[in-house]
Amino acid sequence: QVQLVESGGGLVQAGGSLRLSCAASGRAFSIYAMGWFRQAPGKDLEFVAAINWSGGTTYYADSVKGRFTISRDNAKNMVYLQMNSLKPEDTAAYACAATGRAISGNYQYTMKYDYWGQGTQVTVSS
Repeated sequence: QVQLVESGGGLVQAGGSLRLSCAASGRAFSIYAMGWFRQAPGKDLEFVAAINWSGGTTYYADSVKGRFTISRDNAKNMVYLQMNSLKPEDTAAYACAATGRAISGNYQYTMKYDYWGQGTQVTVSS
């Protein structure tokens, strides 16, 4: 129905920046919201940011607020995560997710998302 592919991960020094991209295909026109999650080795899957597809309202985890920016290009079916002032604790596999359901107020819950990308690795060195 909807396929998601991430790109843009890599190795960066602390204080540097990266921009992750996620391309949606298939029934992308049905997307209600998209989000970014991350998982470090030995840790739980963690919510990072989300954006409402039609209205553009954004949501951020406290740990990334002020450093990360989520955005979308509706015409290209793309969502982006601009990551600035990166810290070693940001090191994780980052995955984008999408849902076709109205999930207002519940963007931080993994169970609310129906589609997931394979993930892209972000490594921040000290």
